[in-house]
Amino acid sequence: MSEADQSGDTRESLSATRDGTSAISARGITRDFEAGQTTIRVLHGIDADIKSGELTYVVGESGSGKTTLISIMCGILWPTDGEVEVFGTDIYALSDTELVNFRLNNIGFIFQQYNLIPSIDAAANAAVPLIAKGVGIDEARGKARELLEKLNIGDQADKLPNQLSGGQQQRVAIARALVHEPRLVVCDEPTAALDAKSGRRVMDLLRDVAVAEDRACIIVTHDNRIFDLADRILVLEDGRVTHDGTEMPDDH
Repeated sequence: MSEADQSGDTRESLSATRDGTSAISARGITRDFEAGQTTIRVLHGIDADIKSGELTYVVGESGSGKTTLISIMCGILWPTDGEVEVFGTDIYALSDTELVNFRLNNIGFIFQQYNLIPSIDAAANAAVPLIAKGVGIDEARGKARELLEKLNIGDQADKLPNQLSGGQQQRVAIARALVHEPRLVVCDEPTAALDAKSGRRVMDLLRDVAVAEDRACIIVTHDNRIFDLADRILVLEDGRVTHDGTEMPDDH
């Protein structure tokens, strides 16, 4: 079966599992930042729903508010105004401790900067969410190694981050985001440092995460090599959603 056929089959599977419910419901999201005596509004009253069972892309020019929006959607950055529910939980009504535990149990993050711990090897880095949840070290490392194998870097499991290439570090970060099987995966440019083949391998894993009625995946990306894999695309311009559809608009 060709890669295109495999992608088509996966998209059909995604369609079959969508139940139309919202994994994330965001209403009236605004965000201001202070710059000296000036207040800069970077998000302007955004309403958005991220559906369960879907792979949703957030795209837009640099400075359009993409990373700010997904950071608010997953409980990393507080909005200036507005409400966010994730799987029915009003996350900004939680205490700080409750919010940390909610993120640990429900959300996997893939950051642009990778944020690997420099003093531990790749397998241990990928195992961090499981260890934080109380899973034994040997079991956690074993699950992490399985994901590293799927990402084609199993032979790098015992190496420290500074012994890995940028693309290898990124795949360790992706394994870390997926190892505890979160209901929501949030990715900031997950294929930016990868060649085409490695990027498709990563997207296969991320699609697998989204193929469930109680899960979802959000991806911030500029990578037009993977636009065809999205179920929904939100386009941001100057802190506002200007497009919400199944394909990129013709003018982008």
